[in-house]
Amino acid sequence: MLAQEVIIAKRDGRALSEDEIRFMVAGLCDDSITEGQIAAFAMAVLFRGLGLPERVTLTEAMRDSGTVLDWDLPGPVIDKHSTGGVGDNVSLMLAPALAACGAFVPMISGRGLGHTGGTLDKFDAIPGYRTQPDAETFRRVVAGVGCAIIGQTPDIAPADRRLYAIRDVTGTVESIDLITASILSKKLAAGLDALVLDVKVGSGAFMTSLEEAQRLARALVEVANGAGCRTTALITDMNEPLASAAGNALEVANAVRFLRGDAVDSRLWDVTVALGGELLVSAGIASDAQDGAERLDRALETGAAAEKFGQMVAALGGPADFVEEFEHYLPAADENADVTAEADGFITAVDTRALGVAVVELGGGRRRASDAIDHSVGLETLIGLGAVVEAGMPLARIHAADSGALSSAAAQVRAAYTIGDRPPDETPLIAERIA
Repeated sequence: MLAQEVIIAKRDGRALSEDEIRFMVAGLCDDSITEGQIAAFAMAVLFRGLGLPERVTLTEAMRDSGTVLDWDLPGPVIDKHSTGGVGDNVSLMLAPALAACGAFVPMISGRGLGHTGGTLDKFDAIPGYRTQPDAETFRRVVAGVGCAIIGQTPDIAPADRRLYAIRDVTGTVESIDLITASILSKKLAAGLDALVLDVKVGSGAFMTSLEEAQRLARALVEVANGAGCRTTALITDMNEPLASAAGNALEVANAVRFLRGDAVDSRLWDVTVALGGELLVSAGIASDAQDGAERLDRALETGAAAEKFGQMVAALGGPADFVEEFEHYLPAADENADVTAEADGFITAVDTRALGVAVVELGGGRRRASDAIDHSVGLETLIGLGAVVEAGMPLARIHAADSGALSSAAAQVRAAYTIGDRPPDETPLIAERIA
């Protein structure tokens, strides 16, 4: 079989066979197909698209390009994936809460992408926590604690790493087909029984329109179920940060306060419980969404989820008393100050992407893949849509490395908020459920 013949077939709009797709994926892994040919294939897919059978085959082939985990555990193996947002630290609460409900959660997460925060970058703020443990440790922690949040290991879906790197520099990142295969190949390699997808939509999401989010959610759900993993998706609002904090150590602190019951952001609670309820139903632990939500509520309110989080942190090398003493362990920025409103009125709009960019420019994200992150910087006590403000009232508190960075971020944060005379129309937190 020749790579150019497969490329021509897709260029001309023909549906590819399973053998043709698996041939291309094998060539990704053994370098028998050139980068130019892979780029041409990706562009053909971008313009011509893949049918559902092709999407499923591509996802399964990429999953099978490396290790596919197999679990022998006394409960369902489940996970969640978010398409990325600002102040989205749901995984830190959801994984231990699900473990407290009797599920097992081998969560393979990623680092920040663009203006969005990454779960692994948050955990890197915890001293000693190993986001890249060996396979034996990963399995032991999942089995013993019930959850482990780590990064992609070299043997998980290696075809995706090469394909993504080429897509990133050839203008083919936006392909729904290739996004779907990229996300799901890694998740399905974790050996899951069930998966829930949090597809973000709004000013802080990669999908800014509901139509775009629906297309992606449907593609992900169809392919994951086609590959044998029970999957549902919720389309959730990202027109303002989900948590009241954005930045790695600040979001960890926010999550621990949430788990301890010290301070809980209501939107964050609702999304966490909704996603968890979906998963518990798919996993057969809950009878319906209400039962699932109630079980998540109990796990959080009783402190069982906080206990699981502490056990996970300790088992992966972090402090044994992290939940109790997190403020002593997390890094703190040298400079911090409030940025204030310049007028009276209502918060009518938030440029959530601009807030994420402000965190990146403070040093809390990467301009280039090789950049080091300052885990201490970011934004805290972020005010939400519809809030009533007066001139001089804080919009957010900035944590920065120096006064220059603080001043620059203050201007960005102030510009990200729109203040008007009337409250904004209410937007549903969960726009749609797709199953």
